[in-house]
Amino acid sequence: MKVLVAQKMGFCFGVEHAISTAEKLLTEHNQVYCLGHLIHNRQVVQRLAEKGLRVVDSLEEIGNQDQIKPTVLIRSHGCRPEVLQEVKDRGLELVDATCVLVKRAQNLVDKLHNQGYQVIVVGDPDHPEIQGVVGYAPDVIVIDGPEAMSKLPESGKLAIISQTTHSIENFGKIVGLIATKGFDELKVVNTICRETSRRQASAIELCHQVDVMFVLGSHHSANTGELAELCRRNGVETYHLQDWSEFKTEFVNGKTTAGITAGASTPNWVIKPFIENLEKL
Repeated sequence: MKVLVAQKMGFCFGVEHAISTAEKLLTEHNQVYCLGHLIHNRQVVQRLAEKGLRVVDSLEEIGNQDQIKPTVLIRSHGCRPEVLQEVKDRGLELVDATCVLVKRAQNLVDKLHNQGYQVIVVGDPDHPEIQGVVGYAPDVIVIDGPEAMSKLPESGKLAIISQTTHSIENFGKIVGLIATKGFDELKVVNTICRETSRRQASAIELCHQVDVMFVLGSHHSANTGELAELCRRNGVETYHLQDWSEFKTEFVNGKTTAGITAGASTPNWVIKPFIENLEKL
């Protein structure tokens, strides 16, 4: 089996920063609490858990510890501002590993609202990044597709940003649809991560050279899911797998050339063995 690999794939700087921050904290503390999964990759989360990183869904799970000041790590996806304040109010040690590009989106929501815009965010309303970003201004509207257009106001001036890991193709499509509604003013700020865009462009280029694509990463990872959908839309048979354990030989029956790309939270120690095993077929 001939295997071609995307030029741009795997860990982005935001994920690398979050992991290195967690690992440094774990050398200093026996246990660190993380509000939600640090990144969307179960293998990485499991490795960090073995070192003492405990994932909690709320601050109530941490409780009071008289002798130790618990450390709370904010995940790469960020959180609502009131959560940051609650961590401080509880007297916990706060370490913020929010991606700088997510921070930019959060600050933009606040700034654009204060400038009098109705803020629109294009993205998945259930994604933790979006759930955090919408907390930086009142009444932020999340649009994830044409069917959500009914959420828009009838008039006024809008400011539109995007989930950082969203497809540039879909962002452009939604902005175009909004532009047809006749609003007084539209301000569009592209908050999509450039690394995300580069990975998508690299995947599209690879699609035209292979018989089948494998996109590696967590099934809960938004950017990995976007990569898989993008490959399918470009006409190539595509499989979104977490690792080699999910591979089936029937995926490559009749195929001679396979392409591999991976999400921004997929570690090299998942990617490398997948490539090696596939080349052996």
